[in-house]
Amino acid sequence: MTAKIDTGRALHFAALLVCIALCARGFQGQSLRAQQSAVTSKEASAKSNASSSDHGVIGKVSQLIDITSSTGIHFEHLASSEQKYIVESMSGGVALIDYDGDGWLDIYFTNAPNVAMALEGKKARSALFHNNHDGTFTDVTDKAGVGYPCWAMGVAVGDYNNDGRPDLIISCFGGVVLYRNNGDGTFTDVTKASGLDKDTGWATGVTFGDYDGDGNSDLFVPHYVDFDMHDLPLFGSRKTCEYHDIAVQCGPRGLKGYPDTLYRNNGDGTFTEVAKEAGVDDPKRFFGLGAVWSDFDGDGKLDLFVANDGEPNYLYHNEGGGRFKEVALDAGVAVSEDGVEQANMGVALGDYLNTGRMSIFLSHFSDEYATLYRNDGGMSFTDVSHSAGIVRPTVPFVGWGNAFVDLDNSGWQDLILVNGHVYPQVDNAKLGTAYREPKLVFQNQRDGTFKDVSAQTGGAVGTPQVSRGLAVGDLFNRGRLDIVVENLAGSPMILEAKSNPANHWVSFDLEGSPANRLALNARVRVTVGKQQQLGEVRSGGSYLSQSDLRLHFGLGSASRIDKVEVFWPNGGTQVFENVAANRFYQLKQGGTLTPAGDSLTSH
Repeated sequence: MTAKIDTGRALHFAALLVCIALCARGFQGQSLRAQQSAVTSKEASAKSNASSSDHGVIGKVSQLIDITSSTGIHFEHLASSEQKYIVESMSGGVALIDYDGDGWLDIYFTNAPNVAMALEGKKARSALFHNNHDGTFTDVTDKAGVGYPCWAMGVAVGDYNNDGRPDLIISCFGGVVLYRNNGDGTFTDVTKASGLDKDTGWATGVTFGDYDGDGNSDLFVPHYVDFDMHDLPLFGSRKTCEYHDIAVQCGPRGLKGYPDTLYRNNGDGTFTEVAKEAGVDDPKRFFGLGAVWSDFDGDGKLDLFVANDGEPNYLYHNEGGGRFKEVALDAGVAVSEDGVEQANMGVALGDYLNTGRMSIFLSHFSDEYATLYRNDGGMSFTDVSHSAGIVRPTVPFVGWGNAFVDLDNSGWQDLILVNGHVYPQVDNAKLGTAYREPKLVFQNQRDGTFKDVSAQTGGAVGTPQVSRGLAVGDLFNRGRLDIVVENLAGSPMILEAKSNPANHWVSFDLEGSPANRLALNARVRVTVGKQQQLGEVRSGGSYLSQSDLRLHFGLGSASRIDKVEVFWPNGGTQVFENVAANRFYQLKQGGTLTPAGDSLTSH
């Protein structure tokens, strides 16, 4: 990697130094107060420079229908009605996991108590719902043994012991909990046996990835605030506990951060903490919320991106030998294009340009904008949020779960973002905002820009909620992607995509061999004519959530795929040609591409 040195980047660096000295940390009054004229000017300039390439006719906007009531899912995330403490406002992860291996996605929701409940020794019940293959789900939490892991924040999926079964890692206020999948519909808490009980910080967006290439999934744990339940910061007690002169919860600004941890998988069911020796120990104690593993520069080694709240982000380049180098500023992803650190929360990766490179999409606090960092190759990114057209719609809202998702099977990835404030007190103030907020959907215009089509997707997207986690997957094996949203105050929402039935699709379920059996960070590239798409199997992401591990591709009008290339994490590559569309395929490394049986047909 060679760092780019130019005037623009130098100005960004200067602005960053000023911001570190003067800007507030965390939620309240943070960073960019969007000036309407500046936004208008930048977007107008960007549109004049947008590509005019012809990538086909853009179809009608997909409808997102709220089908929650018909699924049989009854779950409510507990939350204090007043939320006097920051720890009460941050939970709400969701995972899509085929825990029993029947080819149908099940759903796990995390839950958390409020401070008053916790001090009384009361717990909140997380829940696992089994997919019945008929559009409904059954609560199997008690049988599975995953109801009360901890003060649960988020969740991700991995296979820590390489038995081919997806395990659950729960991030907690107070460490992590590792549930081993026993293969019989039950899980066992192996946190202590694995050595992960040594992690006692406020864990957030956990993620598995094999950074050292030994075939065993390692675990990165970002941490948020060093929050003491026995020394509670008083509600509205100082300026850092105010929002526009309203008394609110304290933090993260004014509170201490907590260092991140990296656990190397020893290959025997245990982990060793190696963050410092690896160079990812977060000595500045930034407020970490999200993290994802991916090979951003294509050198065959997993890099690590960490989204920090109100602080510069981290991008750790894998140098080999178990060591990383922090390069976020040089790479262009530490701060916004204005040189301002943002309240980074949800993190999504996707190849929205179909260039074969993973770009980064981040959600933020209100008065900021959601950021889209285009991957230019060579570990270099550009903030293209203005030119992409996502700035103006995102400024008013507090964003959380997010994803790149091809809602209409067009072969182009759209964007979805869920929102919800952290201060219930804003409802009683005349600030032009509300505690419950709508969701946002952006349709890919195939020229590097997006169009806000939220109002055209149906009433469900506009329903105001206090949303947090978001996961994407084909719940009903129909060949279309669905959206699952966990809401902090109330019930979850399941959105079914109603898209153009004429558009084709394909889905791949990969199994690594002999190690990394979940095939984490394996990539698939599909080629139809001159168009290529790239997908990656990934643990964690969004906000505290886990999406479908299967790789789904929309194909537009194409009924066959010219070429499918599978890039395995250990360096092996397999190529298949003339592949039929509209099927679920299974592939074990080194084997043949096999269509799944009738058991995956939606009833």
